[in-house]
Amino acid sequence: MASNNNSVVPEAREALNKFKMEAASEVGVNLKQGYNGDLTSREAGSVGGQMVKNMIKSYEQNMK
Repeated sequence: MASNNNSVVPEAREALNKFKMEAASEVGVNLKQGYNGDLTSREAGSVGGQMVKNMIKSYEQNMK
């Protein structure tokens, strides 16, 4: 299923793309700007998982 970035506030879209690229770098997945449909499910899942892991870590740090 394709994501619909049209519903994302433009300022948030830029931050989200930066966050995604950082997460991909952390797990060793080479993302390109634009289309990344050639990624394996494992690679895409590892990027998404890393993003969630980082969000939880940030939330926990802000709770203290």
